[in-house]
Amino acid sequence: MALNIDIKNIPPYLKVILALIPSIILGILFTVFIYFPQSSEIKRLSDSIVKLDKEIASSEVKAKRLAELKIENEWLRARLKELQERLPEEKEVSGLLRQISDLGIKSGLKILFWRPEAKVADPSGLYVSIPVKLEVLTGYHNLGVFFSHISRLPRIVNISDIKLSPAVREGVLQLNANFTATTFSAITEAPTPTEVGKEPKKP
Repeated sequence: MALNIDIKNIPPYLKVILALIPSIILGILFTVFIYFPQSSEIKRLSDSIVKLDKEIASSEVKAKRLAELKIENEWLRARLKELQERLPEEKEVSGLLRQISDLGIKSGLKILFWRPEAKVADPSGLYVSIPVKLEVLTGYHNLGVFFSHISRLPRIVNISDIKLSPAVREGVLQLNANFTATTFSAITEAPTPTEVGKEPKKP
């Protein structure tokens, strides 16, 4: 039985509804089969991109910090090598102390007291400190000249514990100076027990 519908007799509001039905159906189909899957994929990709950006940023920060640490490490090694080169070996210390004494005399210092103190090993195990107590009679200018000579030595010599007091000698106002001159000696590795007394290899 055929259903005959006279469109002219359909109320206007039904005509509007009938006209909207195809659009509504297409919208539902688009949402279910296209929008939702694509939206999920977009979110997944967006999350992945954000995560990847964070990982890249983190890696760049780590790589940058690693490079800084490597540069700092190289600088410290170079500085350590430079300082070690300025540390005399123990056999050279006596010559350095004699050089300090000669510089004092050359600068116009009258050495009243000279006493080497006990060596002090540094906790690093790289060197020992060798302090020498001095008392000298001189003028301000001559003492400054002496300290200037000491600062220009190729080997490291530190001046510390400086105590100054006026002193009159033969009617002349001079300066009595007490201080400690400390030099350093690189610690050389001692031969192992197996190396002691070992005969040299024959050619």
